[in-house]
Amino acid sequence: MNIMKAAVLKSFGTPLVIENAPEPVLGTGEVIVDVVTTRVLSYMNEVFSGERNYALDLPIIPGPGGIGRVRAIGPDATKLKIGDWVFCDPTVRSRDDAIAPDIALQGLTAAGAGGMLLQKHFRHGSFAEQMRVPTENVKRLGAITSEEAAQWCALGTLLVPYGGLLAANLQAGETVLVSGATGNFGSAAVSVALAMGAACVVTPGRNETILADLVRRFGSRVKPVKLTGNEDDDREAMKRAAPGPIDCVFDIMPPSVSPTVVRAAVMTVRAYGRVVLMGGVGMAGGAGLELPYPWIMRNCITIHGVWMYPPDAASRLIALVRSGLLRLDEYKTTAFDLDHVNEAVAHAAANGGPFRLTVIRP
Repeated sequence: MNIMKAAVLKSFGTPLVIENAPEPVLGTGEVIVDVVTTRVLSYMNEVFSGERNYALDLPIIPGPGGIGRVRAIGPDATKLKIGDWVFCDPTVRSRDDAIAPDIALQGLTAAGAGGMLLQKHFRHGSFAEQMRVPTENVKRLGAITSEEAAQWCALGTLLVPYGGLLAANLQAGETVLVSGATGNFGSAAVSVALAMGAACVVTPGRNETILADLVRRFGSRVKPVKLTGNEDDDREAMKRAAPGPIDCVFDIMPPSVSPTVVRAAVMTVRAYGRVVLMGGVGMAGGAGLELPYPWIMRNCITIHGVWMYPPDAASRLIALVRSGLLRLDEYKTTAFDLDHVNEAVAHAAANGGPFRLTVIRP
């Protein structure tokens, strides 16, 4: 049996353990990838402590997705070649129900009983020298260098808001409001919306330094709004910041945020507008989001809950990067080797702001 180095979570609340693990064995419908670099989510410490109550069958090699090179391919792969640079998409879907597939996030969590069944097989993630990935989750990047691989890890962050904006059917020339714009995923949503052709992105938040930085990075299409905490006043301020009606509201606020802050943003949307909910309101207990039934009905508001993104999103996002419309060099990366994985987790938690990436190079 061949072995590799991996970081293993053996129990919640304990550090990751670096040890030798069996190399993954290739099966039909699968690809083995040599992991070159993988991102560390800013809240991984909360996952590993058990605070987030993520569904993980321990012990497990964690790590959602990554950048690497194809090591071995199965008989159903017709485009991939050994040595190809690829992005490993962690969103694993069951193959026996195309309409409503079960989903597991490889190396991170799973949804429901079906997702846990998926996790039993595609359980181990990218905090290792190799990983086994479903063939359809391996996305070709084209030629890159090993040094560039760290910035390409930003795909994992950018894909989440991209999925929401695709669900919202965001069109070029529209105005979108990003609720949670000063966070890691929210700032990614701003850059993705602009890359998709949004004429204007309204960016509410409390941190004026980050709001000013968004304008510095992306220019006058970004319209910052300093929130006061008064729901009615904030709603009107967000509306005034937009040059016209707000076509789409995208929310990606974390669990710690009050639902009233989210409601203030959601209810800025125009009649016949679209709202996408991708955040964490209510996930840590407390009140959920209340919206007036008459307002939704009479204004023909579309509300779309979105978890992750469609299967073709990664390839489409890679094309946006390759075209120059979406820039990965906005991201500042800090790299750790696998032996220092626990330091990497701590660093990610302390440095989880906009356009920051903590990565591991196994």
